[in-house]
Amino acid sequence: MTQHLDIHPLTKTAFAPFGDVIEADPATMRYINGGTTERFHALSSAEAVGDGARVIINLFRGQPRAFPFSIDMMERHPFGSQCFVPLNDRPFLVVVAQDEGGKPGRPQVFLARGDQGVNYRINVWHYPLMTLGERSDFLIVDRDGPGNNLEEYFFDTPFIIGAPTL
Repeated sequence: MTQHLDIHPLTKTAFAPFGDVIEADPATMRYINGGTTERFHALSSAEAVGDGARVIINLFRGQPRAFPFSIDMMERHPFGSQCFVPLNDRPFLVVVAQDEGGKPGRPQVFLARGDQGVNYRINVWHYPLMTLGERSDFLIVDRDGPGNNLEEYFFDTPFIIGAPTL
């Protein structure tokens, strides 16, 4: 039986079990460069473990998804965190799940604003990039190096996400 997933706003508190929300937080702001730049400091930390591992910066260009959308799999990265920061000020969906005995539990869906990014911690189950409306670019910070840093799980019965209200 197919199960439908609700979409919730992305907040730091709701997302805390999975990682960090990357957004301009006034509590972390300090002026630099002679007062001409606001720096929002230490919003998250990149993680990369294993011999020869390094943190890299990528650009992903995501194509928009059509709804309703079927979530039939999840993935996780055992050796590094993965950070997604939108560059086009467009909202996107974030789908995550708690680990339940080595496989993802029921997914949770968050609507991220165009000024919010996320950093998934090591081993957090998530769905690949889900852009909305039109093609969107993202700055991605993740791990590169030896070892298989991708684990996938395919659900027997997919979960369905209805069209988000923007």
